[in-house]
Amino acid sequence: MAERIGSEKLDREDGYLYYLGKDGYVWRTPMKANARGRKARVGNEKVKREEGFLYFIDKNGYVARAKMNRRGRR
Repeated sequence: MAERIGSEKLDREDGYLYYLGKDGYVWRTPMKANARGRKARVGNEKVKREEGFLYFIDKNGYVARAKMNRRGRR
């Protein structure tokens, strides 16, 4: 089960992939079909990562995290 981490809602555009970068900010990069787009930082909220969690943008546009299942490994 995922839990919402961010409080800033992001509006998504078609043709872009959204992800949480190593710097803690949300970034968008154009997909292969979107040749005219450019990589850009989206939003102003910085998220501090913790080990053992998978971070993603949920369907409502907020940053969320879920505990990774490592099947007994660290």
